[in-house]
This record gives sequence, C-alpha cells and structure tokens, in this order.
Amino acid sequence: MTDNTVKIDPTFSVSFQIAGDLNVNRLGYGAMRLTGQPGNFGPYSDWEGGQKLLRRAVELGINFIDTAEAYGPGFNEELIASALHPYPEGVVIATKGGINKPAPDDIRADGRPENLRWGCEASLQRLRVDQIDLYQLHRPDPKVPFAESVGMLATLKSEGKIRHVGLSNVTIAQIEQARRIVPIASVQNRFSITERDGEDVLDYCTKHAIAFIPYGSLGAHPLKQGAPLANAQGILASIANRHGVKPNQIALAWLLHRAPNIILIPGTTTIAHVEENIAAASIKLNTDEIETLNQM
Repeated sequence: MTDNTVKIDPTFSVSFQIAGDLNVNRLGYGAMRLTGQPGNFGPYSDWEGGQKLLRRAVELGINFIDTAEAYGPGFNEELIASALHPYPEGVVIATKGGINKPAPDDIRADGRPENLRWGCEASLQRLRVDQIDLYQLHRPDPKVPFAESVGMLATLKSEGKIRHVGLSNVTIAQIEQARRIVPIASVQNRFSITERDGEDVLDYCTKHAIAFIPYGSLGAHPLKQGAPLANAQGILASIANRHGVKPNQIALAWLLHRAPNIILIPGTTTIAHVEENIAAASIKLNTDEIETLNQM
C-alpha cells in the first residue's frame, strides 16, 4: 500500500484566500452536527465535548469553521464562542442567516431585509465579535426579491458588521445578480463526488476566484441511492485500499483536487474523525486515479 504521507504536488495548494484577504486551510470544519438531535435543534448534548472537539480542530490546523443561525438555532454559534473566544489569530468563523427554524422539522426561508439585519446582529452577539468574517445568505427566499436580501447584506457590509458576503443554495444567475450589488466572496452549495449537479456553479466560482464551499461532501443524498452509488463506493474503496486510507478520505481528496477554490467543511462529533478528515488533505492522487474518479 502507498504511504499516505507523500508530499503535495507543488501545483496543488492546501490553502485558499477568500476574497484575497482571508487565508484559510482548505480542509475546514462544519459545526452543524454539534447541535441537539433530532433535526439539529437545541443545544448540543455534550457541550464540554463539543468545546474540546473545536479546540482540538484548531490545534490541528483547521482555521475555517462553518456555522449558521439556524443550527440550534443559535446554540451552535454560542458553542463555538464558548470554545474558541477570544479567537486565535487567523481563525475564520463563517455563519449564515435568512432562515427561521421554530421546530426541528420546520425550516422557513426568511430573506426579508429586517430579518437579515436582526439575524446578523444576533450572530454578532452570540459569536462575541464586532464583525463577522463571512456572512452568507442561507438560501434565497422565494417570497422576497433576491436583490432586497442581498442589498441588506451589502448594507451590513458597508456598516462594518460583515467583512465579506457569501451565498448558499444559489444558481449562476443569482450569483451574477448578487455580484452587481456587492462583491461575493463565497458560494455554499450541495456538491460531492456522487452529486455533481452543481458543477456549472463550481466552474463559475473557480473562474471568478470565488470560494466554493460544498456541503454534503461525504453524505450521499437519500434520494440518490442504488446501483450508481454502489458502483461509486466500489471505486472509492479500490483507490483507498491502494493508498492505505478510507474511502471517505479519497472522496475528500478528490474534491480538493477538483478545483483550487474548494474549501471543505466535513462535520463530525468525534476528534478521531476530525483527524481522519484532516489527513485527506495529504493524499496525493495520481492522474489516472483523478480521471477514474472524474468519470464516476
């Protein structure tokens, strides 16, 4: 089996500069699972354990942490602050707003400007910061003109409450519309080695040096099971065996090779799994392996 500690190709970077001024490691951490269950609702049941996990992730070099007002709601941001504030230099906390979640199974888009302002100010308090590094619209609200939602984020940026504006669950047309209002630093859409419907958005972001933050990077969509997924798992297992790693690490490594602007945010509730995910950034896939994975 191949040694997994081989050097990274010099053309392959393990870091990316969001909007040209936030230098982050491309293997980050998605904190959503550090919430109550079911439905990511309520405070995390092992608050102290969650704090230890977040601190260990930062110790291991993770400096990009993704959260959202809807996770908890609010409790996830509070946990991050309780674990890491005052934040170590270089650690970037990205959060999202524009969703109301009154119950585990009740999630409502709310892109009204007044709601976005309220949500941003509440996140500032929970995260204990004066400015949020990256604030993302969680999803467009079909009941509110998209330009009005983005316009409020532009206003909050001009007021210094947001450093950079991002979007989530958007199309290319929406990104272009938003860019006419305010610079867009990131896009967070669902994307993985087995779910590539959004490749056009990824390619657009790559062309325009916009960070692309795929969510669901390790989990197959529940509606996309069956033979294609089984075949993909077989290919991943074969390549993983060759490297002496796990299939999920190959899936992450492929994403890092897929485009230089991809920042990964796999989530987990165990330190061991955090360490395993971080190790994926050291896996050097060869040309044949990348081509095989590209064609899955």
